[in-house]
Amino acid sequence: MSQALTPHRRASVPMVEPVEQPQYLTFRLGTETYALEILHIKEIIEYGGLTEVPLMPRFLRGVINLRGAVVPVIDLAVRFGRPATTIGKRSCIVIVEVQYGDDWHDLGVIVDAVDEVLDLPPEAIEPAPAFGAQLRAEFIRGMGKISGRFVIVLALEHVLSIDEMAELAGSSESLHPES
Repeated sequence: MSQALTPHRRASVPMVEPVEQPQYLTFRLGTETYALEILHIKEIIEYGGLTEVPLMPRFLRGVINLRGAVVPVIDLAVRFGRPATTIGKRSCIVIVEVQYGDDWHDLGVIVDAVDEVLDLPPEAIEPAPAFGAQLRAEFIRGMGKISGRFVIVLALEHVLSIDEMAELAGSSESLHPES
């Protein structure tokens, strides 16, 4: 009799589609590890071929030619209020897609090194700290816990806000490099 109940119980349990776990690309700036959701990342390219553009804010290091398209390249360290990234052997440009209005635009982001792509379940991401972070609060989506260490999960829509960066590019304060 118990064998007859087993199939009946299974049939009454609703089938749940497995939810795809978000994946993140982790990378380093200095000694800190950051993560961006992989859905926004188009590709990772070797650092090089950068053309500087005069009178741009410090965080805009220049542009690259990516298969015929002009792609602005942002120095993420400068965007975070830190000294410019020193280019090393593992430095690379991560090409991301950001939405501006109804359109999507490619931007390059200079990072010191790309680490890995990893699964990070939502329950492994804690809210950003209310104080003590060295980044603006809206730049941080949360703190991911991976193997006993923390990774700063970035809110791409704020870090690479085209509206804000355009506003900074238009301000005279941004046009003058620090002495």
